[in-house]
Amino acid sequence: MPKPRKQLVSLEATPYYHCVSRCVRRAFLCGTDPEGRSFEHRRGWIEKLILDQSQIFCIDIAAYAVMSNHFHVILHVSQQRARSLTSLEVVQRWHQLYQGTLLSKKFERGEDLSASQQAILDERIDEWRERLMSISWFMRRLNETVARLANEEDQCTGHFWEGRFKSQALLDEKALAACMAYVDLNPVRAAMAKTPEESEHTSVKKRAQKAKETYSPNHPKQQAYGLLPFAGNPRQDMPEGIQMRLTDYLELVDWTGRQIRENKRGSISEAEPAIMDRLGIDAEHWLYITQNFESEFKGIVGAAHEVKSKLSQFWDDQRERRRAAGIAACKLRLS
Repeated sequence: MPKPRKQLVSLEATPYYHCVSRCVRRAFLCGTDPEGRSFEHRRGWIEKLILDQSQIFCIDIAAYAVMSNHFHVILHVSQQRARSLTSLEVVQRWHQLYQGTLLSKKFERGEDLSASQQAILDERIDEWRERLMSISWFMRRLNETVARLANEEDQCTGHFWEGRFKSQALLDEKALAACMAYVDLNPVRAAMAKTPEESEHTSVKKRAQKAKETYSPNHPKQQAYGLLPFAGNPRQDMPEGIQMRLTDYLELVDWTGRQIRENKRGSISEAEPAIMDRLGIDAEHWLYITQNFESEFKGIVGAAHEVKSKLSQFWDDQRERRRAAGIAACKLRLS
């Protein structure tokens, strides 16, 4: 039985989550269906919505890939950013997503509110602030918008997506890197592209294009707009971002993609990226998990000791913690 969303998300444990939404009724999100009808333009819907919403929500995009009947997105929740927003900024952001209330519209226009009205609005603002850093609300609006557009185009009604999006918590750097490579290589594995940088509507293509255009690709301010930047190797006073260099990650994805396409499991290239050694990743395990991330791992992903230490932040029930699904895979593949 699916677990409640509150048991799959704990911002105290990790800010990183891998989310997947799949179509129902054999609907096509993008691509071409067996009857020859093309839905390729819908890729642009998804990509634009993902990137646009990240500018409104206090949620960054680490990776994404839009496939024919599903899409992947890795989200990074910034609690600090959400907590630092003023009341007016919260209202302005929320009004970009939904209509708001009469009181919030008056407040945005700078009109005076009575003490009781302000108290009511303050409660609503606190609620909206929480929603602006909620992956459930992020995915809800994204999926609702796409479903509405697709149903209008298909001239039909009913569910477009499965009942729930799938969510996986990524507890450590190794789990994050593996999941990002898994997402970015989806089109290559599906024979939709020959190389990662040719994979349409993916974060890796967006990152690679920007890297080619700049003289300092590893500088966070010179990386692709709208995506969580790579902040470099861990150090003091580190800026917000993914703790590795962009060039290391692109090299890692390219190396991994070449091994998958040429069916060379366990064969380590002489030019193996330095990040493999830095993360302590075994090549054979790495290739396996970057091909089987969804099927191999369940709701919480990371080194086994990380999973065990943070289970109480996800589940209150002692029995649930003792038999956490997927911990054996984490111990085998990520420890």
